[in-house]
Amino acid sequence: MVNNIEETDAVPKSVEELLRRKIKIKKGGSLPAMSEMLAVISHRMHNYGRRSAKPYEKDCGRYLRALLPALHPSLKPKAVNPALVRELEEFRDMFRVPYPAPRRPRFTFIDLFAGMGGFRLAMQKYGGRCVFSSEWNPDAQKTYFANFGEVPFGDIADPRIKSYIPDDFDVLCAGFPCQPFSIAGISKKNSLGRAHGFLDKTQGTLFFDVAEIIYCKRPKVFFLENVKNLQSHDKGRTFRIISDTLQELGYTIHYQVMDGRSFVPQHRERIMIVGFRNDLYRGQETFSFPKLRKRSRRIGDILDSEVHPKYTLTDKLWAYLQTYALKHKASGNGFGYGLVDLDGISRTLSARYYKDGSEILVPQEGSNPRRLTPRECARLMGYEDRYRIDAVSEVQAYRQCGNSVVVPLIMAVAKNLVKSMLRDGTE
Repeated sequence: MVNNIEETDAVPKSVEELLRRKIKIKKGGSLPAMSEMLAVISHRMHNYGRRSAKPYEKDCGRYLRALLPALHPSLKPKAVNPALVRELEEFRDMFRVPYPAPRRPRFTFIDLFAGMGGFRLAMQKYGGRCVFSSEWNPDAQKTYFANFGEVPFGDIADPRIKSYIPDDFDVLCAGFPCQPFSIAGISKKNSLGRAHGFLDKTQGTLFFDVAEIIYCKRPKVFFLENVKNLQSHDKGRTFRIISDTLQELGYTIHYQVMDGRSFVPQHRERIMIVGFRNDLYRGQETFSFPKLRKRSRRIGDILDSEVHPKYTLTDKLWAYLQTYALKHKASGNGFGYGLVDLDGISRTLSARYYKDGSEILVPQEGSNPRRLTPRECARLMGYEDRYRIDAVSEVQAYRQCGNSVVVPLIMAVAKNLVKSMLRDGTE
């Protein structure tokens, strides 16, 4: 196995470097990508000594025997074991993170389409221990690892990846891809002549992968999140298929459109879907969505007092945005830039924000407006300043924030979910 790995640069000092490092598998090798090997190893380490470690054990040993001698030439493959990994410097990063798992967990969960880990932050806050995570984007995997010490698995539609999911976890969390159902996503796909919703074979059908996992693993509860437009897409047929599917799987579902503006200074409406297993709760769970309070934060609250001049729009870009807005205003539509009121809230942050920042621009006295910094975007989504966004480029940080959930909103729903799950469930 060792001969299947070819070194291309210096010995890494951390798992983050391993994720960036180009270690190639020589022709004839049978090892997966580095990210998948690290996903198996990190999941094995975090579940060490628990039943949930079982799906990772076999491949973890195989990958360690292949990987470690390449990193430590003096190490013999037979000497490799999980206990040794915890002593090696490049793997200690798995346990030195801002958001470690709770020492005495109250329940377990899995984190699908994990992104930056907004669901994980919420579930860990109320005592949950994550036993499986997946996220296909390599840059989001780096951010997730930097904060939780775990590399998520890749494409959840791959049966091989699904085979790693442990049995007997309590909650399934999934903010499944929303582009096929979002207003912006539909407009873009229509302009390109492409299908959307369930006809989008690359993203729209991922809901059915979630449904398959629910069917096979039978969690006590699931917690799904998507764009507001999911409820009205295709004249309501899309959501009817989703709700019917979940109910046919044996769950009582609760859903509500909620606006993140109650928790952060941003207008961001999303539909929350929570389901409780009928044979455990008999439809008598006491769960209810939290009552949304009046807005308490203003956009000025999340801004830094001083920012680098690079975030200020150039004269050329500012002139273009103003001309673009006037053109669309004359055509009778509302497309244009969004200059925020510092005492108010912003528009919805999008994944394309890095391009020109047009939907949320901060006015500056005596100067062109500026875009938000990546850290300000993270605050706009409810992430604490200790949350790490520096494991990737600024462009990727912007994208990840735009695709994220509003963390305090997810936490508010999770609080009620966990309370009801632990109090109302019967075996």
